[in-house]
Parts: sequence; C-alpha cells; structure tokens
Amino acid sequence: MSTLPHDLSPWGMFAAADAVVQTVMLGLLLAALLSWIIGLAKAWELRGAQRQAREALQRLRQGPTLDAVGDDDGGPLHLLAATARHEARQSVGLSADGIKERAAASLGRIEAALGRRMNRGTGLLATIGATAPFVGLFGTVWGIMNSFIGISKTQTTNLAVVAPGIAEALLATALGLFAAIPAVILYNVFARRIAGYRALVADAGTEVLNLLGRDLDRRA
Repeated sequence: MSTLPHDLSPWGMFAAADAVVQTVMLGLLLAALLSWIIGLAKAWELRGAQRQAREALQRLRQGPTLDAVGDDDGGPLHLLAATARHEARQSVGLSADGIKERAAASLGRIEAALGRRMNRGTGLLATIGATAPFVGLFGTVWGIMNSFIGISKTQTTNLAVVAPGIAEALLATALGLFAAIPAVILYNVFARRIAGYRALVADAGTEVLNLLGRDLDRRA
C-alpha cells in the first residue's frame, strides 16, 4: 500500500510536484521577490522626493521674490521656479494675467509629470496583487486534476495516494497569496504616499504662482 512521502516540507512538495505546478510556483516566487524589490526601491525614492518637496515648499513660502528662493539641483523647486521665470522673461511687456495663466498651465503639466514619474512601478504591484491568487489557483486546479488522474489509474481512494498531490496543489495557492498580499499592501501604501507627494508639489506650484504674481505686480 502506498504511504505518504517522508518529506512533506515546502521544498519536498515542490520537488515532487508536476512540471506545470513547479513553473507556477517559481513564477509566483519571482513575483513576490519583485514586489519586495519594487517596494524597497519605491520607498527610498519617495522618501527623497517628499523631503525635496517639503524643503522646496518651505523655501518658497519664505522667499520674498521668485529669484530669491534659489535652486535645489533638479528637484521640484528647480522645475517649478525655472518654468515660471522663463515664462516671465518670454512675456515681458505682456499682461500679467496672461503670464500667470500660461505659467499655471506649464506648472500643471510639471506637477502631472512628477506624479506619473513617481507612479512608475506601482502598476506592476497592482498587477501582481490582482493576478497572483488566480495564477496560484491555476496551479492548484492542475495539481488536483493530476491527483484525480492518479486515483483513476491506481483505482483507489486511499488518502495516502491522493494527499501528496493535493498538498502540492495547495502549496501553489499559498504561494499565490504570499505574492499577492504584500503587493496589495505595498500598492495601497504607495498610493497614499504618492497622493501626499503630489499634494506637496501642487502646494509648491501654488507658492510659485504667488511669488510670480507679486513680482509682476512690483514690475507694474
């Protein structure tokens, strides 16, 4: 009579699984690893970007004029302030309302571009979170199907015959959840933090427009 295999560890079940189930498991492990790599990289990127945005906002609120706020070496302050200065130089002699309207449109595009850049990578987290459980379920269905085929071949319903195959199949579901749950959590965390970053950039853009308006009023 068949008996349960001695090695029912995750590695033992993986080694004994069908090739299709093994492929599913490997894909899910790679997806989980990729989620954590993206999570660490995005956390580091967001930390630096938020610090730059907060510093830019503080300098803009303290600056008496647009030229007095300085620069931040390619950060949001540089992009926003340089765009406003460029529009003011290009529109010398034109109406102040037109200058502010064109500057506001340019700053809006910059804010949107910074938000899109910060969103890079989060779409993959969403994809992993949405699809990994179903990929794991596919591996489970495939493994259980093979177990039923084994039952028909051996013509026995002994648990010792079918249990290993079912355990291997269920391991695929567990790996699917292992990949999906962190990806969903990371995606939600980053969505909130990116929304906060975009709000900081929008506030900085508003301060740039305020400084530009004051400079234009002084020029007038």
